[in-house]
Amino acid sequence: MRLVDEEGLTMIHPSDDLAIIAGQGTIGLEIVEALPDVATVLIALGSGGLSSGVAAAIKGLRPQARVFGVSMDRGAAMKASLEAGHPVEVEEFTSLADALCGGIGIPNKHAFSACQELLDDIILVTEEEIATGIRHAYEREGEVLEGAGAVGMAALLSGKVPPSSGPLVSIISGGNIDESLHGRVIGGEFNDKRVSV
Repeated sequence: MRLVDEEGLTMIHPSDDLAIIAGQGTIGLEIVEALPDVATVLIALGSGGLSSGVAAAIKGLRPQARVFGVSMDRGAAMKASLEAGHPVEVEEFTSLADALCGGIGIPNKHAFSACQELLDDIILVTEEEIATGIRHAYEREGEVLEGAGAVGMAALLSGKVPPSSGPLVSIISGGNIDESLHGRVIGGEFNDKRVSV
């Protein structure tokens, strides 16, 4: 914001900008194109840009589909904001899903209301469940995922996703994980007390 003020640059919010949200929505369009009868969609939920865009597309084409945001169980800003009925600040904690950490922005103009209207619910996963999702992605799917990319798998593997009446999609995105941390998680060393994220 200092650069906006001092140099006249334009601020494009990474999650609370209508064009960014619409761009994220193309993922939802691709899902419905590939699976016209999709019944459930899991989306990593941080500040809400990805979730609101994908949910808008899914609900616009498949209103009966259920869309769940998935986040870590500590410092889930959008969940706290939705429960309060307005954007709130939350304490940030270290997490394997660090890309989902942080607030949604108190002057949130678009993502909050879209998530409020379009998400059917929010599923929270623990650090151990996220680690299990990262391991599963690597060992069973050959994918290197950061914690935020693995939260959907974590929700599925932990049994926290309600049964689906048709095809279920979990969006996995993000491989930005420190190689050493990934190795420790894959090696089963992850424990909140023993491995620092």
